[in-house]
Formats: sequence, C-alpha cells, structure tokens
Amino acid sequence: MNKPLVAALASLAITGMGAAPAVAAPQTAKAAAVTVNFAGTVSLSNCSGSVIRFPNSADTDPALVLTNGHCLETGFPDPGEVITGQSSSRTFGLLNSSGTKVATLRANQVVYSTMTDTDITIYRTTTTYAAIKSSYGISPLTVSATHPVAGTAIKVVSGYWKTIYSCSIDGFVYRLKEGDWTWKDSVRYTSACNTIGGTSGSPVIDTSTGQVVAVNNTGNEDGERCTVDNPCEVDANGNVTVRQGINYAEETYLIPACFTTGNVLNLSASGCTLPKP
Repeated sequence: MNKPLVAALASLAITGMGAAPAVAAPQTAKAAAVTVNFAGTVSLSNCSGSVIRFPNSADTDPALVLTNGHCLETGFPDPGEVITGQSSSRTFGLLNSSGTKVATLRANQVVYSTMTDTDITIYRTTTTYAAIKSSYGISPLTVSATHPVAGTAIKVVSGYWKTIYSCSIDGFVYRLKEGDWTWKDSVRYTSACNTIGGTSGSPVIDTSTGQVVAVNNTGNEDGERCTVDNPCEVDANGNVTVRQGINYAEETYLIPACFTTGNVLNLSASGCTLPKP
C-alpha cells in the first residue's frame, strides 16, 4: 500500500521524490481540453484524497471525500469487513488549483469503508458542494460511472505531497493480492506513475474528461510476492505475476450506483455491487 510517513520516507530514501509535479498540457481529445490541477483535492493527516460528487449529485448535497480504505483513521478494515455509518470528526485540507490549502473540511461520518474487493473510504462532510463553491470557488471532482479504458492518459493527483503524476492505464488486473487483502479488477499504471507513500487515496483522473476513474492505492516496492507493500497480480487461472516498481489503483465506477438522492448510501440499490456488511 502507498502508506504515508515512515513508508514514504523509506521510499524517498530509495527513489527520491519521483517525478516533479507535472504541468497539465493541452489535450488533443475530441472534447475541449481539460486542465488537471489540485483544485478539489484534499490532504489528510496520512494520505491524499478528493472532494467527489456523482453524476446525479445536487449542489445542495453534503460534500463527500474519497480516499483509501487503508487510510481510515481507526485502522485497516479486516478482510471481509465493510464499515458504514461510523462517526468521524476527521479533518481534510482543501486545496486550490495551485495546491495551496484554502480551508479545513470536517467529516461527521464514515459513510463507507472497506479493503475487500476494493480499497475505499468515503466520508460525509459537514458542508455542501454549494457552500464550498461559494466560499472558495472550488468544485468537486465527478466520479465516472463507466469502466475505465486501457491506454487512457491519466493523472494521479496527490494532495498530501502536492505532486501530480502523469502516465496511462497499462491494463487491468483480475485479482491484486497484498498480504491478507484481495482487490478485483484493479488498474495497473504504466511505469511513469511512480507513486510513493502518502499518495494513497489520490484521485486518478482521466485527462480527456476530468473525471475520477480510480483511486490510487498501492505498488510493489521490493519485488516480493503478495506481501504487504508488494502486491502481486493473480490471473483467472491462478497464475501469479510480480511487477516490482509498478503501481496500482482501484476502480471507482461502481460507486455512483450505490448512492441515491442526497448522496445517501444505499447498498441495496439497483446496480450496486459494492461489498456489503
């Protein structure tokens, strides 16, 4: 897992800070150019994250923050564990386009958290999208409701390090196993996204749409096989592949179907396939 602090410092000793912050370049996609920057991302005490909305969210809905399951302040969820409705007073540093902290947002609930099949935590904050926009001119990032596509140009935006990594989706992993946890249909980056500890929870943004297609969560640091900080790829036939230095993310397109009017979690909603408690 792209864990923070100690793991990050160890990683820095080996690799340095990685690539310098990328500068968003003009796009050549059919749609208008999308500039990817830090606006709407957040820094946590130990991870990165972003203020997110879904295609059907309303401006008056409570703002949500997305990060990793392993960034949960109460510790890693156990394999098979799904946490919903847990009280929280966690704070997040809201960043503007240049990566400057402009506000502190506060959670009042862990809406959903798991490290089973995926690696996500979603917090509900005490404010709304409209209030954030009015006070700071910052809009949330929209989570795409469609499966990402191999070859797509992406940026991984870390609010913790205030660094943007640029690469492409190399492909998808049937099962990604790390220690006791297993994730399904994970995103594998091309090697240019050399993410480090503290980038956990960073939104993975499709540069042609500006939408979130995944959440950054791990990478194989030492070439070990299926251990913590050294995930391995397992195909449908059980064959294991280890890719030292390659990093991964968990898809987010499944999330919107599980939220209804008012950004309310409904794991029984039609089309919702997120793991249930």
